[in-house]
Order: sequence, then structure tokens, then C-alpha cells
Amino acid sequence: MHLQANFGATFVSLPTKTPNPHALLLRLRFSSLSNRTSHHINFSSSSSSSSSQCFSILRAAISKTDLLLGKSAHAHMITCGRNPDRFLTNNLINMYAKCRSVASARHLFDRTIDRDLVTWNSILAAYAHSTDPQIDNAQEGFGIFRLLRGSGVLTSRLTLAPVLKLCLLSGYVWASEAVHGYTIKIGLDLDVFVSGALVNIYAKFRRIMEARALFDGMPDRDVVLWNVMLKAYVEMGLYKEALFLFSAFHHSGLHPDEISVRVLNGINNVSSDEGNSLIEQVKAYATKLSLNHEDSEVFFWNKTLSEYLQAGENWTAVECFINMIRAKVECDTVTFLVILSAIADANNLELGQQVHGVAVKLGVDSAVSVANSLINMYSKAGSICFARKVFNSMKELDLISWNSMISSCAQRSLEEESVKLYIDLLRDGLRPDQFTIASVLRACSSLKEGLYLCKQVHVHAAKTGIITDSFVYTALIDVYCRSGNMEDAEFLFENKGEIDFASWNAMMFGYVMNNESQKALELFSLIHETGEKADPITLATAAKACCCLVGLEQGKQIHAYAIKTRFDIDLCVSSGILDMYIKCGDMESAHVVFTQIPVPDDIAWTTMISGCVENGDEDRALSMYHQMRLSGVQPDEYTFATLVKATSCLTALEQGRQVHANVIKSDYTVDPFVGTSLIDMYAKCGNIGDAYLLFQRMNIRNIALWNAMLVGLAQHGNAKEALNLFETMESNGIEPDKVTFIGVLSACSHSGLISEAYKYFDSMRKNYGIKPEIEHYSCLVDVLGRAGHVQEAEKLIVSMPFEASASMYRALLGACRIQGNTDTGKRVAEQLLALEPSDSAAYVLLSNIYAAANQWDGVTDARKTMERKKVKKDPGFSWIDVKNRVHLFVVNDRDHPQTDLIYDKVEDVIKRIREEGYVPDTDFMLLDVEEEEKERALYYHSEKLAIAYGLISTPPSSTIRVIKNLRVCGDCHSAIKYISKVYQREIVLRDANRFHRFRDGICTCGDYW
Repeated sequence: MHLQANFGATFVSLPTKTPNPHALLLRLRFSSLSNRTSHHINFSSSSSSSSSQCFSILRAAISKTDLLLGKSAHAHMITCGRNPDRFLTNNLINMYAKCRSVASARHLFDRTIDRDLVTWNSILAAYAHSTDPQIDNAQEGFGIFRLLRGSGVLTSRLTLAPVLKLCLLSGYVWASEAVHGYTIKIGLDLDVFVSGALVNIYAKFRRIMEARALFDGMPDRDVVLWNVMLKAYVEMGLYKEALFLFSAFHHSGLHPDEISVRVLNGINNVSSDEGNSLIEQVKAYATKLSLNHEDSEVFFWNKTLSEYLQAGENWTAVECFINMIRAKVECDTVTFLVILSAIADANNLELGQQVHGVAVKLGVDSAVSVANSLINMYSKAGSICFARKVFNSMKELDLISWNSMISSCAQRSLEEESVKLYIDLLRDGLRPDQFTIASVLRACSSLKEGLYLCKQVHVHAAKTGIITDSFVYTALIDVYCRSGNMEDAEFLFENKGEIDFASWNAMMFGYVMNNESQKALELFSLIHETGEKADPITLATAAKACCCLVGLEQGKQIHAYAIKTRFDIDLCVSSGILDMYIKCGDMESAHVVFTQIPVPDDIAWTTMISGCVENGDEDRALSMYHQMRLSGVQPDEYTFATLVKATSCLTALEQGRQVHANVIKSDYTVDPFVGTSLIDMYAKCGNIGDAYLLFQRMNIRNIALWNAMLVGLAQHGNAKEALNLFETMESNGIEPDKVTFIGVLSACSHSGLISEAYKYFDSMRKNYGIKPEIEHYSCLVDVLGRAGHVQEAEKLIVSMPFEASASMYRALLGACRIQGNTDTGKRVAEQLLALEPSDSAAYVLLSNIYAAANQWDGVTDARKTMERKKVKKDPGFSWIDVKNRVHLFVVNDRDHPQTDLIYDKVEDVIKRIREEGYVPDTDFMLLDVEEEEKERALYYHSEKLAIAYGLISTPPSSTIRVIKNLRVCGDCHSAIKYISKVYQREIVLRDANRFHRFRDGICTCGDYW
């Protein structure tokens, strides 16, 4: 009461709810009356507030279709003396139209001088939605549209919406065509709404060709539009076309709905078996969606099967099928389509064959859809032979049949067969679709004549119009990239109307594949600049580009971007980033990335294991393998090949044998990649016998396998066997490559076969067209140097078409030391030091040359030069692996826990071999000291210590395997021959140059090394 008294007559209670529109109208009238009679009481003084209230009343009138309320509001505006603004005028026209008073709307429109596009659109919409029989809405509407075009006001898609509806209502095709032409003129023909409306109009007017042409040209099509086209085909009796359209609909990425299936249920009869096959597919799809409401037992079983399949419960679906057979329910084609799809996902060939047998027994295997499912199942199970048998037995083939076989052959490296099938498809008169073209292009990319074939397919795709399909366009870019034709790939990429990520990714991958990784990263930057968000494949490819460039900083940026976009948890991306860090040598970051992968797959594990090997951490690689097995991930052939390489780098024979055992258990022994690694491992671990036995068991025409065996024989000094193997290669039609000749020339080098070396060197170019490279010249220089032809070797270096390498001069300098050629040694040492001033081997070899010639001043000068230039000599050391533990020794080493036992054994060994005839060769003790002191120093060379430890720690019948990082000295070589005879032990010593196998006092090198 007190508040009301204070506010007096001006107090108005504000409503908490939206007021009744009629009450609001009364309040407006009262307010206007108050404004005219009293200046101190103002309920609604602002025009904006008044307009807002009027708009609320008009909106209420529209929602209730209350023409009287709308007219009252309009009358109120007039009686208040307020001319409605453009906003209210447009809403008044809209109100009259929605309240079915087109005459009032037109009257107000005609009186409106200040018209905008909304005004025109409102009156056009009024005629388009009018049901007044007394007005020729179409003619009146077209008249308004003509006035609009002459007014200079720009139209929009909202203008064309009512105009297109008027075209449909008029029944005039010419009007639709005229409006269609106008849309092209103003650039709205590609608008999804406008082109969709035109498709609908043409379909309704039974102008199916025009409708389809527009439909195919649309960039985006929704389910409704697909259904419009389906309905048009069915209504015109074009059942086959309707079914083909449904198939395309299903493959478009959209999902047909209940309306799609209901439309196709109107198909009465299809004359061809192909059409009947498509009807079966529609029924199968309807079953998946539970749209077939047939009251039959098989329907409910099929529905259950489909539910299991969609949930990914493939084995439950199989159990359901078995129960269905036991219940003696009559299976139909839909049953087999579903169960074969489940088996294909489960990848179980044996079960698939059993279901195939049931289909044959029931006679449904002849149905095209079932046969296609069988082809798909066999292909996914890797049995192309069975898939081809089904394909060949089919009485009628549809495009899906051909596509399945072409794609399967392309994926299984049967590229020629894939192309032949494509040609047969064309001969049968079928028109390939985008899936056909994409598959055959993939096949072309792997053939020698692939580029030529690709261009032919490209022309065919252009003629048939399939090239506009994004899938095909991307496949063309990809195949040109794989063929190395980057110019054509770039042309396609630059001229693609709308760039999608598939095209970007294909182009980026092409740059990486063709050693243009910098361009790939530039393309990635361009994606980022456009504001687009890269997908996982883009990031993985960018990481691969950084790998190729060894660009750690760029790779870190890619990693940061992946974290920012939350793609770092994607397995493909994380594996790519992991590989990048490995290739850049940042194993610490690589390990961090690996540990953050939630569930590493076999590729991630293999990448990490391979990275450890590449970066010299073989022990960690083997440790990672054990962790991999504990995690339950099964290694593949690439994992095993990497592990075998790790054991060969460590020369860990026993661990190599354990890996070999796992290879046998996993059934990868016939894999050429794994087999080659195993042969190489046994050879490098000094067991050339096992390497050769394994080679003989592997009946594979793989050049890498033969090269591994040939190089292994050469390293072991088995020149005769290596050259015989080369002749066997030639007789078997296996063409050698440049690696083969490195092995052949190395074999000649280790056995002093000069004439044979020249013969094979000359045959490279003459017989095989292989241009000798610097490695081949190095081998030939080594042959001549070892044989004492130092001057001839020096002339060869001068005459060859390459700059001599440091390794070549180093080999020649070593030959000078062996031959005692001081003068040539000095010249070669100068040339070597000019290339590598910090090469300690050059100083050591030169020092040894001086020492052998008793030029002790030269020895002193060489060593002082080393000290002045701060060049440190690489220490010589030997090691032996006993029970998977490496024991390393240096000269006079006393750090081993069993030093006393080892030295006692050395004394015993020297005593026994002296009794047998061993005399220390002090020429190899290159110090200016007394003879007795020289002899004592020779006793404790690292290889003798390692062999002594082998004698006390390995069984009497086992082979002792020792590795030395430098060339074995002549005295140790002589001593080891005696040791093998006295102790009846086979000793395999691998030095920096080759393998020495000692047995019964004889070495396989024939004292030539």
C-alpha cells in the first residue's frame, strides 16, 4: 500500500509471463491514447519498444493464423498515425500471406514505396503458398518476379525458393527452364538448395534426363534428393536405373533410409537377372535396417544375424547361423549375404568354405549377390584362387563382381591380372564406375608399363566423365606420383576444382616418394595457412617428409601440431613421429613417444626395435623384443629381419639362433627378407656352414638372398665357392647386380686372383650393362695391393673416373705396409691425410711401415705429429661371447675378474705351442726394445687373451669365436694355427678385413690376408 501510494497513478505491474496478444493490443491502444491526452504519464514512449510489441502481436497472429488479430494490429498502427517502418511492413505482408489473405498482402505491397529484397521475397512467398482458387497465383507471382528483375534489386536463393515452387505449381516446363537459366546467369546453379529444387521440378515433370544431369553435377546431395531421383525412376517404370542408382546411393557414403526402400518396393518386375540381383541387395539392406516387416521365420533370423554383424560380433553371428541350420530354417540369399560378410571380417577361410558348401547345397550360390559375397570373402582371406573360381563359374556378372576381382588382384600384387580383367569388363560392354577406375589405376602404378596404361585409363575416365569423381581424381594423382611423373601429378592437383584432403595427402606422399620432401612440407604449411585442420594421414606424411630430410626441428614442430590437434594419440601419427625421431637419431624422444602410445601394434614395436639397431643400441633392440612378446603382440617378418640384423651386429651367434628358432615357430622361414637376414647373420657370426645349409634349403630366386651368401663366402675367404656360386646364378638365369660384383671382386681380393678380378670387372659393363662404381674400383685396388702390385693399384686410382676415397687409400697404405714399400706408403699416406687429417689409421700404418724398415726416426716423427694434431689411435681390442655375455680384452688387459686364470692359461698355451714348433715373430713388435721383451709383449695381445678365456670357459668340443676390431697381426695368426692343432679346437677369428677359420693348424685364408 505504501509503495502504491508513493508511485501513485504511474505504477504499472510488469507481467512475469508473456501477455495475451489481445490484452497487449488493448494496452497499446491505451498507451497511444495516454500519449495524446497526457504528457506526464508515458507507458511506452520509444518507437522501438512499440515496434517490438507490434511485432509480437503479428507473430502471434501468424502462429494462430488469426487474420482478425493481424488486421487489428495493422489498424492500430494506422489510427496512431504511425507509418510502419520497412521491418513492420515486411512482417505485415508475411502475416497476410500466412493468414491466407494474399489480396491484402498485395495491396500493402503495391502501396509500399521503399521495398527491399525481403519485401519482394515476402510477396513471392505469399503467392507460392496461396490456396485461393480465385487468384492465378503462378501468373501473379511470375509478374512480381519480372518486376523484381527490372527493379535492380539483387536476388538470392531465398527469392528463388518461392519462384521455383510457383514453377512447379504452374505445370509449365518452360518456366522452370527459364528460371534455371536465370540461376546459371547469377551463379546460383550450384547452390544445393536451388539445384535440389530444380531436380525435384524436373523429376515431377518427368524430365528425367535433365533431372539426372543436374543431380550428377551437384557437389552435395542429401538423402532426400537421392530419394527424389529414386522415386522419379520408379514412377516412370525405369526400374533398372532406379536399382543402379540405389547401388550408387549405398556407395556414396550416405545411408538409404526407410523411404528409399519403400520407394523401391514399388518395383513390380525386372526382366534381367542383373536387376533381380540388385533387388536382392535392396532386400538385404532393408533387413539390416529392419525395414522388411515380413512375418516369416527367416526374416527374424536374418535380422538377428544383421544385428550381430553391425555390432562387430562376428563369431556370435556364426553361432547364430549354425543354430539356424540346426533349427532347419530355410536360409535365403539375405542369410548368406550377412553370414559371408561376418566371415570376411573374421578372416577365416576354412569356415568360409564350409558356408560356401551350404550355399551350393541349397542352390543359392548361383545368385549374383551371394557369388559376389563369396568373392569378397575369399579375397579378404587371401585366397584369390578360390575367388577366381567363383568368378569364372558365375553365369552372369554385374559391376560389383568385376570390381571385387579387379580390386582383389590389385591388392594381392597380381597387377597384370587386374588390368586384363579391366579390359575384359570393357569388352563385355559394362561401364566402369569410380571404384573400377581407382582399382585398375592402383594396379597400373606397380607395372613397368604402368605410366602408359595409366594414361589410357585417364583418357577413358575423361571420356566417360568419371574423372570428375574425387576418388578417381585422387587415384590419378597417386598413380602419376608413383610412376615418378610429378609434372602430370602437379597439373592434376593444381587444376582440381575443389581440393580435398585425399588429394593433398596423395600429392604430399608423392613428393616424399620422389625425394622432394621439402615440397611436401611446403604443401603442409599451405594447408595450415588456409585454416584447414590437417587429418592424421597428412600429419603422418609430414612426419615422413621430416624423416627423409633428417629435419629434427621441423619434425618437432609437426609433433607439437599433432599434440595441439590431439592427433598424437592416433597410432598412424604417433608411429610416423616415432620413426621421425629415430631417423633423426633422437632416441630419447623416440622412447618417450613410444611409451605414450596407448596400445602399440606390431608396426610401432618393429619401428622402435629397428630404431635401436639403426642407432647402434642392439642390446636394447633385443630387450624391446622380449617386452613385445610379453605384451602379446606377435612379431612379423620385418620384426624378425630387424632382430636378426641386431644379433649379426653384435655377432651374438647364440642369440641369433634363438631368434631363428622363433622364426621357425612363427613360420617365417620361407620369407626371402627373413632368410636373407639369417644367412647374413650366420656368415657375420663366423658360421658360414650353417649359412650355406640354410641357403640350400631356401629355393628362392631372390638376388638379395644370393648376394648375402656370395658376400658371406667372400668374407670367409672361400673364393672358389663364391665364384662357383656366381656361375650357378648365371646358369639359373638370375641376373647379378652391383652388390653381386662387390662380393665377386672381394672373393678375388681375399685369394689373390688378379686375372679373375679383371675378367669379372670388365664383364660388369660388357655382359650386364652395369657401370662400375667407386666400390668396385676399391675392390680392384685391394686385389692389386694385396697381391703386391702396389704401383699398378696406384695407377688405377689415378685413371679411374672418380675421386679416390679415404678407404681406398687406406687399403693401399695397408698393402704398402705388408709389402714394405716405404716410398709409395709415404705418398699414399699424404693423400689419405689430405682427405682425412684426423685419420689415426694413416699415422699408425705409416709408423708401422717405418718400424718395419727400422726407420725409428720416422716412427717418432709420425707419433709426434699425432700428438701435435691431437689425433688418438683407435685401441685394438678383441671380444668373445660366452653364454650370451660379451668379454672384452685389450693388450696386457688385467681388468677381467678371472685375470689370473687367463694369464696362467696364456703361459700354458705358449709353452705347449712352443713345444709344437711355434716361434714368436718379433717383426710384428714394432718397438725399439730387446728381443726377449718383444716376445713377452706378443704373448698378451688381445686375441690371445680372448682365446685363452675361451679355452677355460667353453666345452672342449665347441668352436671358439673371437672378434677383433683391427687386422690380426702375423704373430697372433701363426700362434692361433698352433693352438687349433694342439688343443684340437676350431677357432674362428673375425678381424677388420675378413674371417679366419683355424682347424688342425691350418687357416682358411691360406696365410693370405
